Amino acid sequence: MFRGAGTALNVLTVLVGSGLGVLLGHRLPQRTRDVVTDGLGLVTLLVAAISAAAVLDPDLVDAVGSSAPVLIVLGAVLVGGILGSLLRIEERLEGIGEAIRARLPAAVGSDGEARRRFVEGFVTASLVFCVGPLTILGALDDGLGRGIDKLALKATLDGFAAVAFAASLGWGVAASALAIATVQGSLTLLGFALGGLLPEPHLLALTATGGLLLVGVSLRLLRLRAVPVGDLLPALLIAPLLVEVIVRAR
Repeated sequence: MFRGAGTALNVLTVLVGSGLGVLLGHRLPQRTRDVVTDGLGLVTLLVAAISAAAVLDPDLVDAVGSSAPVLIVLGAVLVGGILGSLLRIEERLEGIGEAIRARLPAAVGSDGEARRRFVEGFVTASLVFCVGPLTILGALDDGLGRGIDKLALKATLDGFAAVAFAASLGWGVAASALAIATVQGSLTLLGFALGGLLPEPHLLALTATGGLLLVGVSLRLLRLRAVPVGDLLPALLIAPLLVEVIVRAR
């Protein structure tokens, strides 16, 4: 199977799921769509908790010490949040969503509410589908030639999630396939070019940090707080760097 097959499968399942969700969404009352979104928020919170638990993994603790893992995640989120806010990543993500919507006025409508739903669907779905351990580990495995098992699982989960998202948020969810292709495709190329990119402790720190960011996504889905998760994305790069600093300093 060719390198990148996992990402291609993921893009396909999101597009198919989004199409089904839009078809179903028009036939469901708003209250039902809200309940579906709330349920997806709760499931995202569960996945976030499982991922964030990597902060307790013995391999990470052995590499950096018992008190350092939580501090690494904290430092990554703080430094990453500062960098992301200065770079205005969240604002740029919304701008990309709006630019895509502007090219598809007939499909998604041109009134203010339609535009808001499209951008929200694109940003929320992009974050859910691209921030998480399966995204990074699966794409790297694909690039390293270890198979697409992780991305096949992720593609299945994302396909069902896309149905639920699109039923509530519309065609913006389908546009998130572009984000999936870009992020996972880049990571697959990186894995192919660099071989074994990160040691296990570094991957665990990245996984734990990604889980914490998913908590922010779940809060958005549950309409509790619009956490600017996009601005926190640099934390995924900072976490492995902090692990490397501590490992070298010990």
